[in-house]
Amino acid sequence: MSRRLELPVGPELAGIRVDTLLKRHLGLSGTVVRRIKWLSDGILVDGRRVNTRYAPRAGEVLSVCLSDPERRSGIVPAPGPLDIVYEDPDLLVLNKASGVAVHPGPGHYNDTIGNFVLHYYDSRSEEGDFHPVHRLDRGTSGLMVVARHPHAQEILKRQLHTADFHRTYLAVCEGAPEPPAGTVDAPLGPREGSLVEQCVRPDGKPARTRYETIRQAEAVSLLRLKLETGRTHQIRVHLAWLGHPLVGDFLYGREDPGLIRRPALHSAELSFRHPITGKRLSFSQPLPEDMAALLEGLPPSAAVSSR
Repeated sequence: MSRRLELPVGPELAGIRVDTLLKRHLGLSGTVVRRIKWLSDGILVDGRRVNTRYAPRAGEVLSVCLSDPERRSGIVPAPGPLDIVYEDPDLLVLNKASGVAVHPGPGHYNDTIGNFVLHYYDSRSEEGDFHPVHRLDRGTSGLMVVARHPHAQEILKRQLHTADFHRTYLAVCEGAPEPPAGTVDAPLGPREGSLVEQCVRPDGKPARTRYETIRQAEAVSLLRLKLETGRTHQIRVHLAWLGHPLVGDFLYGREDPGLIRRPALHSAELSFRHPITGKRLSFSQPLPEDMAALLEGLPPSAAVSSR
């Protein structure tokens, strides 16, 4: 089963070339058009294949294939748990478990979100490759969106770090930040001598994180955070730079499996415009049990519902 878009050609669109109709009226990028035009059923008018120079007549229907008949990612489908919060023909919204990587890599070739999503497609006889819109660190839990085809991925990626795409995180940090709310504006770049660590450095890329303290419990605080930029490990590095690293952050703070087995960070709220319909979609997931336990009995739902 493949995903297609249709455009009925009325008198006002008659005589306009297919490539123009695809870009101006269906919003497809040049990259997507170049990919689909080589498919046997990539661009059809009234069910027959046409090239991008064809100009449909009034009453004809232009149809384009959006999904991937050929997988180019190289990711191997493998069974695994997927907590699907929402799905439609264009996207999936997932509640990612902590400890699960998004992309295959060293040590994780068949136990990632990418493997599980492709296996899910195969189980439903759906065409499609893995098209994540954004990433979460392996230890981070919570909401993420995966596009089902390149067209949706391009549109959603353009929304990132704009007013159309909102992400809110919950974190448990060491101590109590002062002031209790504010914006960290500190550029980030690679730490010299490390393959994975980032650090605050004057020649780094701009990075801004807004934070708000919403609970305090002895030696830790629960923070709500919003990203204005999307740098690697941004929240983790900014909080460590403030002197309040995430509880359990083995890379930028202190590892303590007796308290929690991962950095205490959760993608709690996600809102964006649907790539095809433009309708706003909003989702939320409560604080996970392992993070709630750090706050000595705080109900998991209380942190997300409080404002």
